[in-house]
Amino acid sequence: MGEERDGVPLTNLDQELFPGAGATKRDLVDYLDAVADRMLPVLRDRPLSVIRVLRGQDQFMQKNLPKYTPDWVPRTKIWADASHREVTYALGNDRRTLIWFGNQRAVEFHPALMLAGSMHPTHLIMDLDPPEEGGFRLAVEAARLVQQVLVDAGMPGAVKTSGSKGVHVFVPLADGAAFEDVAAAQRAVAARAEKLDPALATTAFIREDRHGKVFLDATRAGGATVAAAYSPRIRPGVPVSFPVDWADLDRVTAADFTVHTAPGLIGDRDPWAEALPEPLPLEKGLIEEGHTIPVARVQAMHEGKRRARAKRAAEEGTS
Repeated sequence: MGEERDGVPLTNLDQELFPGAGATKRDLVDYLDAVADRMLPVLRDRPLSVIRVLRGQDQFMQKNLPKYTPDWVPRTKIWADASHREVTYALGNDRRTLIWFGNQRAVEFHPALMLAGSMHPTHLIMDLDPPEEGGFRLAVEAARLVQQVLVDAGMPGAVKTSGSKGVHVFVPLADGAAFEDVAAAQRAVAARAEKLDPALATTAFIREDRHGKVFLDATRAGGATVAAAYSPRIRPGVPVSFPVDWADLDRVTAADFTVHTAPGLIGDRDPWAEALPEPLPLEKGLIEEGHTIPVARVQAMHEGKRRARAKRAAEEGTS
């Protein structure tokens, strides 16, 4: 007779989660069970994408629920313009669903930035992505720049490790924020932070243009996702995205928070809920400034095409 938890049959619990994980599938399920009360409010009513890692296969992101998904898993349907089809997303609304995903080797949980049925982002988000060299420490320094910009704008935020090498800054928004305005405000925050220390931080979307600086990724809006607070990541040791007090940010490393250590560090608290300030309307100056800044992805696309044309011209000139 196999094991069950909350009516969910569990299989192969003692297999390694992925090569180099230092954790088993049982460790993943136990972790999700332990933090469910904290994680569910972050996921609730948000279309959920997960990253699964099956034995002998590369990791993959799953948006559309597979046909064998139990009927009791909450879900919502969204039309996808890119693939011209309706996609059925899970909603991470209950402990049983979390445990089922854990048994499916869903390691990472990436909720949408808007609630199901809404077109209004609930947070302004900055994703600080450091270069390979320097890593987490540089991301922390860049987070301080973002913190200063947000405080100056009257919009303080909360910070968490990404669970990888970076840092996420979240600012809860009052209801009804327009996607275009949130995206604009994020561009303005990034631009202002870059100006504070251009030797450390950059808004350059094209990787080769970053020159060892921390990328201030202001593109997390609309259809994008970000690893949820408390979500494990597919990295050696299975680190998790973990809330950190601003005052403690210089004293931690991303490796401090894993599926093994995080439950004990949380205790009876919910550090993310405690860290998030009350929702605020977007500061008008950020919106206005941001609308004068080109959209990074579009700008990068045009620049990539320009460079490709220049390269072809140079090659033809030497042939």
